[in-house]
Amino acid sequence: LELTSDALQVHGGMGFIEETGAAQHYRDARILPIYEGTTAIQANDLIFRKTLRDGGEGIRSLLTEIRGDMDDIRAAGNGVSASAGAVLSACDTAESALDTLLARANSPRDAAASGTDFLMMLGYLSGGWQLARGAAAAAQAKAAGAGDPGFMAAKQATAGAYMAHSLPEVAKYAAKIADGPDALSDMNPDWL
Repeated sequence: LELTSDALQVHGGMGFIEETGAAQHYRDARILPIYEGTTAIQANDLIFRKTLRDGGEGIRSLLTEIRGDMDDIRAAGNGVSASAGAVLSACDTAESALDTLLARANSPRDAAASGTDFLMMLGYLSGGWQLARGAAAAAQAKAAGAGDPGFMAAKQATAGAYMAHSLPEVAKYAAKIADGPDALSDMNPDWL
């Protein structure tokens, strides 16, 4: 949703966003949270039914898979190593946030307070993972002379832009998780 909103800003005025189809992409993205349930509901499912239930093993397995893919990309030496390195760093950040969340497992209220941040953090990490994989495949195809070189270059550039401008969101959400739920629980419901 955030990226499609940014696309509207890039394309500019109403005529441009309608002409390019960006407005329809935004409408489609905006309705998804309504169809799929609220972000908080999805976050609670991730926290309670997926992460805390197995002591974080499912998330650790995901992080292991991501790290393996990034290690393979770095070993290939195909010009995508910087993207892979950024994703590996984000994995470390996410694992630290997971440990923090697991330490709060005895307090459902405290765990739930970090749920949306945890969901968003994993979403940005997964985006970086998949874009790095796509960039590596594009680099391999380009080196083999397969496909449209411009398209392959665009795949690599898109991954680089994501690593620079979107993947850092992992650290932001991890910091919010580390800060804990106290700022939220200190609020008096009557103030709202």
